[in-house]
Amino acid sequence: MKARWSGIAAFAAVVFALAVGCQAAPATNVKPNGLFDDHMVLQRGVAVPVWGTADPGGTVTVSVAGKTASAVADAEGRWMVRLPALEAGGPHELSIAGAKRLTLKDVLVGDVWICSGQSNMEQGIGACADAKEEIAHADHPAIRLFLVPHKIAAEPQTTVDVSWKVCSPETVADGGWAGFSGAAYYFGRTLHRELGVPIGLIQTCWGGTVAEAWTSAEALQTMPDFRDAVAQFRQRVEDMRKGRDTFEKRMAEWWRKNDTGSTQGWAAPTFDASDWKTMTVPQNWEKVAGLAQFDGLVWFRCDADVPADWAGKDLVLELGPIDDRDTTFFNGVALGGKDNWMAPRRYTVPGKLVKAGTNVIAVRVLDTAGGGGIHGSPDQLKLSGPSGAAVSLAGRWRYKVSAPLAKIGNPPVRDVGTNPNVVTVLYNGMIAPLLPVAIKGAIWYQGESNAGRAMQYRRLLPTMIRDWRNRFGVGDFPFFIVQLANFRGVQTTPVQPGWAELREAQLLAAQADSKVGLAVITDIGDAGDIHPKNKQDVGKRLGLSALAVAYGKKIVYSGPEYRSMKVDGRKAVLRFDHVGGGLVAGGGGKLKGFAVAGEDRAFHWADATIQGDTVVVTSPEVAAPMAVRYNWANNPIGNLYNKEGLPAGPFRTDVPPTE
Repeated sequence: MKARWSGIAAFAAVVFALAVGCQAAPATNVKPNGLFDDHMVLQRGVAVPVWGTADPGGTVTVSVAGKTASAVADAEGRWMVRLPALEAGGPHELSIAGAKRLTLKDVLVGDVWICSGQSNMEQGIGACADAKEEIAHADHPAIRLFLVPHKIAAEPQTTVDVSWKVCSPETVADGGWAGFSGAAYYFGRTLHRELGVPIGLIQTCWGGTVAEAWTSAEALQTMPDFRDAVAQFRQRVEDMRKGRDTFEKRMAEWWRKNDTGSTQGWAAPTFDASDWKTMTVPQNWEKVAGLAQFDGLVWFRCDADVPADWAGKDLVLELGPIDDRDTTFFNGVALGGKDNWMAPRRYTVPGKLVKAGTNVIAVRVLDTAGGGGIHGSPDQLKLSGPSGAAVSLAGRWRYKVSAPLAKIGNPPVRDVGTNPNVVTVLYNGMIAPLLPVAIKGAIWYQGESNAGRAMQYRRLLPTMIRDWRNRFGVGDFPFFIVQLANFRGVQTTPVQPGWAELREAQLLAAQADSKVGLAVITDIGDAGDIHPKNKQDVGKRLGLSALAVAYGKKIVYSGPEYRSMKVDGRKAVLRFDHVGGGLVAGGGGKLKGFAVAGEDRAFHWADATIQGDTVVVTSPEVAAPMAVRYNWANNPIGNLYNKEGLPAGPFRTDVPPTE
C-alpha cells in the first residue's frame, strides 16, 4: 500500500507542476541554444529537443510545421521542449516565443549527421581532388553545413557560437584548410541524391587528435587504461582553478628522468655526435630503418654554415612542422618548442648566439602516436639572415634515439586549455555543446593518431561510440567508420604490422555492432601523403554503407569481407560475405596481397585464385596452411574486389590476440 500511495503522490506532484507551468507568464530574455538558427536542419522522425535560456519561471513555446511544445525555464534559467516527430520537408519557420517572439527562417526537416575525427575528416573540399570543379558545382540548397570551431575545454560546454549555412560554392570553400570537410560533403551529397531529403552536416573535428580526447571522462573511467589519465586531468583542472600552474616544473622533471639526451648534453655544440646515424630531413622517421613503428624521444643535429656578415645578428630559424613536440636549440641554448604536429616551427635566434662559420642546431622530438619527426617540405627548413637571404637546412641530419615511449610512458598533461590531445577535452569543447541535438547518425574518420595502440583502440572506439549514443539520446544511432587508407612505403614483405592492426580494430568494432559500418579505402590512399586527396570515394563508400545500414536499402555496400577458411591439403579456401556480383581481381591479372603460413607461423607470399565465390590460396613453401593474411601492411598491394568495384578489407584468419 505504501508503494501505491508513493506513486499517487508522485503523479499529483507532476500534475501540480504542469498546472503551474500552464499558468506561468511568458518568459523574458529568451535565447535559444546556438545550434538553432536560420537555415538549420531538424531531424525527421524522432522527438526533436529545442532548448536555450530565459529568465527563470517563464514559459517558452516552440512551434514549427504545425507542431508545438512548451516548457517553463527552471531556477537556473534553462528550458527545453521536445517537438513531436516531424516529416521531411520545408522550408519552415520555427517560432520560439516568450514575452517576445523569435522566428528562425528557412528551416528544413531531414537527416542530421555528426561528422567527426581528425585531419582526414577536417580536410576541406578545396584541398581535395578536382577542387575547382567540385566547388563550382556545390550548389545544393537542401544540404546545410554547420562547422563547430576548435575548442578545448576542461568541463563540458553547453553552447556553440556558429551559424548554419546553405551549401553553395561560396560556403563549402569557406573556412580553414580549404573549407568544409570534403569527406563529409561527399557523404552528404551521396545521401541527398539517393534519398531526396534535406541533409544537415555538423562538422566537429580536429587534425592530429586522439580518440580519447573525443570521449567523456565518465566513459573513459570504465577503461583501466585511462583511469590514471582521467584522475591526472581532473587534478590538473583543479590546479588551474586554484592557480597552481605546475606543468613546466613537472615537464622539466619528466625530461630529467626520461631523456638521456638532456642529461648527457646532446644539444651542446661541443658534444661529439660523429657516431650518430643519419637520415634525410624532412620526412617521417617511420620511413627510416629501425624506426618503422617507433614512438618516443629522438634527437636531431645539423651543422649550419653562417656567412661572416651574419655573425652577431638576429636570425630566423624555420623547421616546418614537427610531430609531435619539439625543443629546439641553437648552439646549446633553447630557442623554444611547440606541441602541435601540424604547426610549422619558426624561432628567432638572438644575435649573441650567432657566430661565423659552423653553428649547431639540435632538436629534441617527442612523438607519442602515429608519425614522428621533422616532416614538412624541404623549402620549410631554412635559416634566414637579416637581409632575407637563407641557408637551406634540408638534407642529411644526424639522429639518435633517446628513449622509446613504451619504457618511459606519456609525459605530464599540458595545460588543458592548450593541448587537444588530452583525455576528454574535445568531448567537452566540441561534442558536449551539441547535446542533445536530434541526429540520424555519425561518421568518423580517425585512427592515425592511435595507430601505435591498436589493441587499446579495440576497446576505446566502442567505448566512445556507446558514450555518444548514451548522450545524444536518440538510441543506438548508426555510426560509420572510415578505415585507415594506405600510407607510407608500398608493401614489399608478406606481412607488415602497424596500421594493419589499427584497421583490424576498426573492423572488429563494425563486426560487433549491426549499426556500425565500415568504409574500406586501402586502395585510394597516397604513399607519400597522410591526407589523400580522393575524398569523393570516401564519401561515396560511407554513403553506400549508410544507405544499407541506416536506411535499409537492398544494395551492395561493402567489398568482400572474410568469413571463414577451410584447409584442403595444401590449399586454404577462403569464403567471403558481400561478394555482390562476384569476386574479381581489380585491374585484371592475378590476385595480389595474400600471404600464407604453416605451423611455424612464418608467412610467405601466396598464389591466390578466384574460384566461384571463394579464393584459393597456396604456396610451394607451405605444405599445411595454418593462417592466411591479406593486405597486412601500412600500404598494401592487394586487389581483391567485388564486381561492384568495392575493395576487400585487410584481414587475418589466425585468431587476433586480445592484448
